[in-house]
Amino acid sequence: MSTELDRVPYINLRSYKRDGGPVDTPVWVAPLDGKLYVFTLRESFKVKRIGRNPKVQVAKCDVRGKLLGPWVDGECREISAGSDLEKRANAAFLDKYGLQMRVGNFFSTLVGRMKRRVMLEIALTPAPG
Repeated sequence: MSTELDRVPYINLRSYKRDGGPVDTPVWVAPLDGKLYVFTLRESFKVKRIGRNPKVQVAKCDVRGKLLGPWVDGECREISAGSDLEKRANAAFLDKYGLQMRVGNFFSTLVGRMKRRVMLEIALTPAPG
């Protein structure tokens, strides 16, 4: 399922706190096999929120998180580290962001962030109708 979100540089990822309050985070996104992938640090609060509640919403946004499109419902899960799927998702980011991703990966490796990175998979909920 290809969507406009496949082509945008940033999406806002909305996850939910224990009390149900939304938390929006602008992130890079890469499409693969009809799903969307984002990466973050394993210890980030969004990983903890998604671990408790996999329901998320995503929307097109700018680098600062300003919405540029409607929210779309989805479900999010963490991908196993070192899996073939994680490797393919990383390749999708390299294809989409090119040199920008390579430079980011280089510096992330230097400061030890690559070992703390986790890949998240977002399956969008099809629109009714």
